[in-house]
Amino acid sequence: MVKTSYFYTGIRVKDLKESIDFYTKLLGMKVVDRNKIPIAKGEVVNLVSEDGGFILELNHYDKASKYNSRYVVGEGLDHLAFRADDLDGLLAEAKKIGYTPVAEMKTEHSRWVYLRDPNGIWIELNQG
Repeated sequence: MVKTSYFYTGIRVKDLKESIDFYTKLLGMKVVDRNKIPIAKGEVVNLVSEDGGFILELNHYDKASKYNSRYVVGEGLDHLAFRADDLDGLLAEAKKIGYTPVAEMKTEHSRWVYLRDPNGIWIELNQG
């Protein structure tokens, strides 16, 4: 069997600036590189979490790109999960900038809350 290693998650976004702001300002990710992809008539921005272990690729396509199809929320992606040292503090920050929970789940030992990012993708915030 061929072995693989997980490399990154790429998601298509409607508004690149709004998406970068969400992932950097609210979730503390950092932009590690940004490139135009002429063959796809698009742009790619790679972000990484503070611990350096999770790479998220934001893909945005110009109107003339063959990849700029009608946007369907998630397109098969269920959700992205982030751990938070202070979940309630993060939720308060999210509320200030207009992101309110769409679901919250609790068990005896854990709690997780979901927000939608600017593209409608569900983001799980979990007490870490």
